[in-house]
This record gives sequence, structure tokens and C-alpha cells, in this order.
Amino acid sequence: MRKPVPVPWICPPQGGRPPKHGGEFVFGNPGTWGEVTAVTVTNTNTNRYGAATAQAWDRLHPRLTRRAAWLDHEEPLPIIEGTVIRLTVENLPSGGVNKPVWLWWSGTGATKQDVDRCWQSFLRRFDLEHTFRLLKQTLGWTRPRLRNSGAADRWTWLVLAAHAQLRLARPLARDLRRPWERPAEPNRLTPARVRRGFRNLHAKTGTPALAPKPTRPGPGRPPGSSNRRPASRYEVGRVLVTGESYTRPAHHKVGTKPHRTGSDA
Repeated sequence: MRKPVPVPWICPPQGGRPPKHGGEFVFGNPGTWGEVTAVTVTNTNTNRYGAATAQAWDRLHPRLTRRAAWLDHEEPLPIIEGTVIRLTVENLPSGGVNKPVWLWWSGTGATKQDVDRCWQSFLRRFDLEHTFRLLKQTLGWTRPRLRNSGAADRWTWLVLAAHAQLRLARPLARDLRRPWERPAEPNRLTPARVRRGFRNLHAKTGTPALAPKPTRPGPGRPPGSSNRRPASRYEVGRVLVTGESYTRPAHHKVGTKPHRTGSDA
């Protein structure tokens, strides 16, 4: 990592353009670290790790080179500043070597609360991935084909509300586990296990809604008629190799039908 250029920059006697990068920040050399921006000490409440100390250095950036994703970048390479966090614990289980964990956050001006949130979120990264998997596969977050962003936001909040209800119903649900799953305590059930027994719990709970009124379903759209309100289509902004914008052919436009000749029938 590289430090920012000192301000004000004193031009050397031989002249030349001002540098883009400051001094080096070597992870294995504490003499290059400089002054710490923020320090936090958190008690993990366990005897395995003890206290966790996080140190942060602000406005550090990697020195980018023209390779990988920056190979075809025509403009000058940017300087992406961020915060470097060094996490250490008091002790490790099994007498392992106490090596620090280095993290980089693409944000500057981090406070102590930001530092704690970053390293705690990193330790919970696997829980976050399983949460997204539950929302998509079990609760159907990406199942409906929504037409606008507003409907997608409302559906997301509904899925989050259902996830919160499954969390709150853990002490009331039974553990209907699969044969290959380990038994779990009632207060430690995952939302997927709570959902298996939620149908039995839902029948015993009340509802603030009134009883449904008997009625007949509406006639709906007559059989054989076409939908007069098709979904809106938006251009994706494709560009041809020549640099010109892509124009949809006339026979591909919405609301038109291709002309069929006798040979096509």
C-alpha cells in the first residue's frame, strides 16, 4: 500500500512533476506504518480469543498497474484511497501462532464505530452468504418477475419481514430436521428449520384480519383475447463495433407482427 502525498508538497531543487504516491506502507514492517488513525479494543466474551484489538490507518491506496482489469484502461490510473485495518486477538485456541488479519475498506475518514463494523462484518461473511441463499432459495426473493424498481423494493421488504417473523418464531417451532442434520436447541433453530414447522404454528395463531367474505371470482380476461397492457420494455443501450448505437429492426419492435409470405406458411 502507499500513503498519500504530503501536503504541502515541497518541490525538489531539480524540479519535476509532483509525485502521485507517498511513502510505502509495508504490512510486515511496523516502521513504515506511521501514526494510527483509530484504535478499538473489544472484549469477545470468550476465553478462546480474549480481547480483540483493531488498528486503522486512513487514506492508504494500492499502486495500480496496467494488468488484469486495468489492462485496457486508456486514461491515467486512478488513486483509490481507503482504510487499512489490522485485527489481532489476545490468544488463539490450540496454541496457534497469533497472526494478525489485514483488511482494506474503500472508505476514508473511518471512525471507531466504522472500524468495529468492518472487521465484525468480515468475520460474519459466511453467515451473510447463507442469509442471501435463504432469501433466494427458500423465501423466493428472486422468484417473481417484477416490472419496476418500486415493486422490487416492496417485495424485498416483505421478504425481510418474513425473515424477521421466522427469527421471532424460533422458540415456538418444532425441530423437523432431516435425517442427515444434527439436532438443535429450540432457541437455536435456523430460519429454514423454523419454516418447516411454521405451517403447524400458523394454524394456532390468531390474525388481526377479519373473516373472509364468501364471493365468486371475477370473470377475468375472456379466453382467446390478447393482453392489452403488455409489460414495458426498455432499451439496454447496445453499441455496435463501429461505435454507432444499436437500432431494433422494424419486425422486432413491440406491437408489430412479421409479414408472412406464402412460402413461410
